[in-house]
Amino acid sequence: MNSLSLLCHWTMKPTCRILTSCRNSALFGFPPAKCYHGLAKNGNLSNFCVNFEQICQFHTNPFRVSGSGHVFEDALKASQVPSWSFGQSGVISRSYSVGTTSRGVSVIARLASKFRNLSTSIETRVNENNFERIYVQGSINVKPVTVERIDKDENVVREEESRIEFSDEKQNVSNQEGLDEAKVVNSQREYSDIEKDAWKLLRDSVVMYCGTPVGTVAANDPGDKQTLNYDQVFIRDFVPSALAFLLKGEGEIVKNFLLHTLQLQSWEKTVDCYSPGQGLMPASFKVRTVPLDGNKYEEVLDPDFGESAIGRVAPVDSGLWWIILLRAYGKITGDYALQERVDVQTGLKMILNLCLTDGFDMFPSLLVTDGSCMIDRRMGIHGHPLEIQALFYSALRCSREMLALNDGSKILVRAINNRLSALSFHIREYYWVDMKKINEIYRYKTEEYSTEATNKFNIYPEQIPLWLMDWIPEEGGYFIGNLQPAHMDFRFFTLGNLWSIVSSLGTPKQNDSVLNLIEAKWDDLVGHMPLKICYPALEFEEWRIITGSDPKNTPWSYHNGGSWPTLLWQFTLACLKMGRIDLAQKAADLAEKRLRSDRWPEYYDTRTGKFIGKQSRLYQTWTIAGYLTTKMLLENPEKAALLFWDEDYELLEICVCALSKSGRKKCSRGAAKSQILI
Repeated sequence: MNSLSLLCHWTMKPTCRILTSCRNSALFGFPPAKCYHGLAKNGNLSNFCVNFEQICQFHTNPFRVSGSGHVFEDALKASQVPSWSFGQSGVISRSYSVGTTSRGVSVIARLASKFRNLSTSIETRVNENNFERIYVQGSINVKPVTVERIDKDENVVREEESRIEFSDEKQNVSNQEGLDEAKVVNSQREYSDIEKDAWKLLRDSVVMYCGTPVGTVAANDPGDKQTLNYDQVFIRDFVPSALAFLLKGEGEIVKNFLLHTLQLQSWEKTVDCYSPGQGLMPASFKVRTVPLDGNKYEEVLDPDFGESAIGRVAPVDSGLWWIILLRAYGKITGDYALQERVDVQTGLKMILNLCLTDGFDMFPSLLVTDGSCMIDRRMGIHGHPLEIQALFYSALRCSREMLALNDGSKILVRAINNRLSALSFHIREYYWVDMKKINEIYRYKTEEYSTEATNKFNIYPEQIPLWLMDWIPEEGGYFIGNLQPAHMDFRFFTLGNLWSIVSSLGTPKQNDSVLNLIEAKWDDLVGHMPLKICYPALEFEEWRIITGSDPKNTPWSYHNGGSWPTLLWQFTLACLKMGRIDLAQKAADLAEKRLRSDRWPEYYDTRTGKFIGKQSRLYQTWTIAGYLTTKMLLENPEKAALLFWDEDYELLEICVCALSKSGRKKCSRGAAKSQILI
């Protein structure tokens, strides 16, 4: 009896689609995505696209269908697709011949959808309520008003261009009277000149692949003679662009991006004959045109997993950002069907398995090398940097919402819950510093050998820098940048602290204190341009030793205390969550004064962010997109609630500590429970 693995179904929208067999697959069996073009005799291009409509065999958690083939014959008849041959490899394939004058072959792959319906074990989402969308078809003045009820599991790609708000007194009147009483709120308000310019630049940065948008380049500086990798699509950099498009109701580019990068996840990754674990997402990718024989060429996606990056840094945060963006796409568009696809669920599990792999580490935080996140150069953040921990926590919370609940995912969901609980306690208890905590560290006793030691990490009080004693305000605090045995990095890292607020990694009181500190130290952390990537900068001998005398990371430049406008949207999201819209608006107004006239720089230099960075790229896409996302969030604060998390008190009660069962000592959480519940 032959058996056939369930095959992935990709719903992309190029003009030509074809199902093809798989090769060179490390995970899903995906071949390199390509788009072939041939030059016809009349000079017109004919397209022959090999796209995501591919049939791929799972190597992890496959759904298998066994039998003599009658099930598939019925599916073929139902979907009206021509007969296919079933080879020994378990992959559906069929040969086509394409003439020189043909426009290409288009096969509508309803077959794969039938397979998915027959074979998946994904259960219906829990606690999903239907919602109503009221909109006017065609234009605002069209009658009558059409009311549609749309289930959240359906594909909802665009938001309505207008909303109708009915007064309570007129709910029972006729459609005509209701229209007279309706208040039309047009979301397409007149943009300011700076917003129009920003949207034009953002659209100009869009990268096309096989006729569909798949992302935005990192920078589109016309005066840049050496682009390096700034002409590539970075997962990290695309997030603010994706949110800008989503908030505007344009979800296609985001969906394409998520699916194409998922395909790249399966590529073989090798650096000096060594391959990292499965599930690693690329840092970036580039669409390349490769000539073929004759008058043909092909478009291919060329990913970079760090093997070409400066310093060969590992893109640890790419997979975390991908998960966060996947959740945001579903929340904003309502297209939860994308999350529930078998291929997406499998890719999600592969990222989680990579992050949750057991190792030698004694802490729940992720252990990474230097340069594995936004700070992708040597800056002394190796170990357990806050930025990675905050993104890791956010990704785990996203995954817990999106994972399909079935027998195969129960163990993974349990591991996620345990890690979330342990990580939140670890960060809240050991990374947090304020005036009281610093005074406690100042009085630490060292060399304690005990399970009940106060100074668990053997931190020497002399590590407290002199600048911190004078800098920390009476009201306010923050999460330190890193924690390891005998080492605390007391620098303030903005992105990690902001995502600790957004994800509720910190307690409500701690989150408020972080914003209080930013407000109190506005001149240091914001200055002339929001916001400092870290504070303070490494200088003198410390800069030489820690950065290796990096000429790009000189004091108060680039990653070493530079000011990055792209952090503005994340600051806005944190402020909206904590009800501090005044702080977000103040920062947005400050940035708006200069960004357009300065030609949208990547970063700013000097202690107060007064000058454009000495090596800063202009027309940096995530600077542009960050500004647009900020403006839309400020105009629609209710949208921010789709992107952040509230405190989950159930997580705080979970403890997998087995010490009490072994008869040694009780879990250390008992003494600190008052802190983590604040």
